[in-house]
Amino acid sequence: MQALPELTGPRFFDSWQLDGFALAAVLLLGAAYAYGVRRRLRSGQGWPLWRTAAFFVLGLGTMVVATMSALAVYNRVLFWPAAVQNILLDLFAPLGLALGDPLALASPTGRLRRVFGSQAARALTYPLVSSVLVLVSELTIYFTPYFATALGNSPVRQLMHLQLLLTGCLFVLPVLSRQELLPSWCSHPVRAALVFFDGLFDSVPGIVVMTSGTTVAGRWYTAHPRSWGPSVPYDQKLGGGLMITLAELVALPFLLLVFLEWWRAERERTAVLDARLDREAAAAAAARPAAAAPGPAAPAVGAPQAVRAADVPLEPGMTRPWWETDQGEVGMRMRGEG
Repeated sequence: MQALPELTGPRFFDSWQLDGFALAAVLLLGAAYAYGVRRRLRSGQGWPLWRTAAFFVLGLGTMVVATMSALAVYNRVLFWPAAVQNILLDLFAPLGLALGDPLALASPTGRLRRVFGSQAARALTYPLVSSVLVLVSELTIYFTPYFATALGNSPVRQLMHLQLLLTGCLFVLPVLSRQELLPSWCSHPVRAALVFFDGLFDSVPGIVVMTSGTTVAGRWYTAHPRSWGPSVPYDQKLGGGLMITLAELVALPFLLLVFLEWWRAERERTAVLDARLDREAAAAAAARPAAAAPGPAAPAVGAPQAVRAADVPLEPGMTRPWWETDQGEVGMRMRGEG
């Protein structure tokens, strides 16, 4: 491996390398998403521009930075760039891809919908399972020969990056997606609680790495010495600290996004309920006879009695407002009987 110059601030932004596998994945995902947006727009349906921007900038852009920037150039001589690289692929990129809501663009009978509707996908995206998978994935990488092997073997390193990206998507995509990928019990309050606890879980690997007495890939970094930068133990502590910082940094906006989705769902639910109540009120008003002349008057013998709104049959799936059947003073006044 060719010796690299010291990693300085300017060199961090100037150092780039081409990763053919990552570039192919980014181009494929970008082309598929652009096709889905184009098809939706041609069908006359709108698509939010901010979702497209989130998918390309935060999702695919993070993948490019993680796999082709100075993080990828220096990840084999310093631990902390590799740690940041992995966190970006595990947490940040999945968040951007999920905000793009690609499943909403997929054909209802397409392969992507069939994959996520399969029993295997349902099991892997089950909230508790996906959270544990993310945690186990990161701990397995750092505390087995996996990480050290990936440093010296390009195909294994690509596999590790793909694993991080997929395990991250298994948790984030169902939580933020507008499609029903989660069990019925996983309401928005439950999702918010899951995201809160997931933020705590995501900091565990960083804490373990930073406080561990075992040097992660110590033999590799010792065999590739450098005359600049932090020592190997301090490099690991720095990487663990950055892992914790980035995990907590992404946890807050993730939680806020879940609350925003909760608010949007409640607003739509309220709009549907209001529209149904308006239909009920219109049906009740149409059933009442025309207003009688001022002053009380007894109905004539044989004259049709006024039809009460409570006696009007409801359409299937409709519910009757409480004031139409309430026998108290408030209900009678709302019906105009008081």
